[in-house]
Amino acid sequence: MSKGKVVLAYSGGLDTTVIIPWLKENYDYDVIAVCVDVGQEDDWKTIKQRALDTGAAACYVVDAREEYITEYIWPAVKANAVYEDRYLLGTSTARPLIGKILVEYARQENAVAICHGATGKGNDQVRFELAIKAFAPDLQVIAAWRDPKWNMDSREAEIKFLEDRGIPVPMKKDQSYSRDENIWHLSHEGLELEQTENEPNYKHMLKLTTVPEEAPDAGEYVTIDFEAGIPVAVNGKKMGALELMTELNKIGGRNGVGLVDICENRFVGMKSRGVYEAPGMEVLSWGLKYIYEGIMDRRSTKLFQELSKFVADQIYDGRWFDPATRAARAAIQVWADKATADVTLG
Repeated sequence: MSKGKVVLAYSGGLDTTVIIPWLKENYDYDVIAVCVDVGQEDDWKTIKQRALDTGAAACYVVDAREEYITEYIWPAVKANAVYEDRYLLGTSTARPLIGKILVEYARQENAVAICHGATGKGNDQVRFELAIKAFAPDLQVIAAWRDPKWNMDSREAEIKFLEDRGIPVPMKKDQSYSRDENIWHLSHEGLELEQTENEPNYKHMLKLTTVPEEAPDAGEYVTIDFEAGIPVAVNGKKMGALELMTELNKIGGRNGVGLVDICENRFVGMKSRGVYEAPGMEVLSWGLKYIYEGIMDRRSTKLFQELSKFVADQIYDGRWFDPATRAARAAIQVWADKATADVTLG
């Protein structure tokens, strides 16, 4: 007889595909896979079937795109939240929402635990667990990569785990970058990026952004309308949040905008090199930044810059639901309320 249910944050990628059979082999739980769509270009029908074929008792696909944009991206944009002056927090803004949704489904399913596949060396383990504990301190959290029963130490070992059990590997071996994608960005880690002297193989890697050398020589202008710090129109056309972000990703992407290769300081005390594709967020962030420059006096600018950095650090560290983060965002809203204008970038 099963001891209960565990909700798994399931993406359909390598880590979480491995975790389903691993949980079944090491814990006496029924696995409830929960996929949260925050704008990944994924085939959710195939991913849901993969979860079931791999042993999940059920799989839910949650369309959280609009909520992600309006409740998480827009506040980050208003704050001009940029970590270490370069990273626009694409992964960091999504994890709190995913954690909240995992709790909602754990309650719905009467689950006793939530499992995630964030590695023991990364930031996401902290982000997921802070969000989960904010809403459900009573639930057990199974962090697979930190679990004593986990005996895999690399992506190659995970691939072998699946091959040994006759489970299809959900990627090509030469494409085994560690990736995170949503409507706000696409990140890449691993392979040649592990050596800092290596140049990123952009032609092999990029999915959203034109390789800079192949971007059009002719300039392109884009006009964005903001109302109280929220973008509402592109090139004169009113758009909903999802349509607007999709359009800006297309415009920025075809012009090679928003491509960053950085070596950041992780919250857990390690360095991490990653390539980020963030075409829409780059355009949007600069647009509001120029409006703020036009409406803030010197004292406001100084205070805003301090609060902006604080909010960026809080989001990066997984403290989205922290009272201090909410307080700083409330202060920033004072300036955002005045940010109603259109801006043209080119």
